Amino acid sequence: MLAKMTSKNQLTLPKSITAAVDSPEYFEVEARNGQIVLTPVRIQRGDAVRAKLAELDIGEQDIADAVQWARQKPAARVAQVTKPVRKK
Repeated sequence: MLAKMTSKNQLTLPKSITAAVDSPEYFEVEARNGQIVLTPVRIQRGDAVRAKLAELDIGEQDIADAVQWARQKPAARVAQVTKPVRKK
């Protein structure tokens, strides 16, 4: 079966192929002996979130600080992110 790669390096996999492997959402992709090999993987949503946080270098303290900020009353949040304008 043929699949055409677009100018943006995107492939559409035939439905019969993905159905044969239970239509996974993610694939591990590797080049092996001049071939592109797709291996279906099942990842948990939490794993995807943790991977993105690690990619962005966001740690536990950053998350705790963000939660604390979000739980404040709106006026307190605004006061923290705005600075008064000083007239000269």
